[in-house]
Amino acid sequence: MNIRPSPIAGTWYPGNPKTLTNAVDAFLNAATIPGETVPPADVVGLLVPHAGHRYSGAVAAHAFRAVQGLAVDLVAITCPSHYHADGPVLTSAHEAYVTPLGTVAVDRPAVERLRASLAQALHMPPEYALVEIREDREHAIEIELPFLQRALAPGFRLLPIMLRDQAEPVTHALGAALAEAMRGQRALVIASSDLSHHYPDSLARQLDSAMLRQVAAFDPEGVLAVNASGEGQACGYGVIAATLEAARSLGASRARVVRQATSADVSGDYDRVVGYGAAVLLK
Repeated sequence: MNIRPSPIAGTWYPGNPKTLTNAVDAFLNAATIPGETVPPADVVGLLVPHAGHRYSGAVAAHAFRAVQGLAVDLVAITCPSHYHADGPVLTSAHEAYVTPLGTVAVDRPAVERLRASLAQALHMPPEYALVEIREDREHAIEIELPFLQRALAPGFRLLPIMLRDQAEPVTHALGAALAEAMRGQRALVIASSDLSHHYPDSLARQLDSAMLRQVAAFDPEGVLAVNASGEGQACGYGVIAATLEAARSLGASRARVVRQATSADVSGDYDRVVGYGAAVLLK
């Protein structure tokens, strides 16, 4: 199998399988979901952060806890493209991702369905609308895989998406195309995004709260608006908006924010922090 080599195992998260299993399970076991019980079958999507597990793993676990034991066919993880600018929307050219816990197959038919829908919506040739790259350096998809490998029932396939162009037209096109690519399957859509970056902790929490209020309101337009105005921030604002739109088309009607934190909670540095939030998107 043509497997994408991991650029982050052993640095962003533990490289030893037993150590990684124990660490992820500890995060999941410590996580809680505030408020009413969430049946895993009611979860259509998640918002999770994508820093190293040391910093954001405890936050991400609050969302992943909601899907423990869930059996799905297809998981779409969309993240902002941090390193690659080959096209407006990128995906992997490989057949599988690998972590110390094993391989996760890329769903090539789903990739092709997404490509066709994006090309039509963006009025672009298919090869430009969704560009395949090899041996990418992107961390924000892979960082979520160990949680999925421990939380979900085995056998799910992956639709990896890196969004470089987070402008509103591309965001809307991606949301619609994601839903079309996943329709008719047991599906889970995931937005992999951190929130504000490099502000003092008190200001970061204000910006992050404004963004998470739009998530809680299930308002993709609001997500884009608060980011544009500067009232709220997220590195993957377009990713969040597109995931909300896709989740709505796939049957979600509400969202619940289950955790908010900053890197200061781990590092103790309150001068320049990164904000994290976790949410579940529900039927």
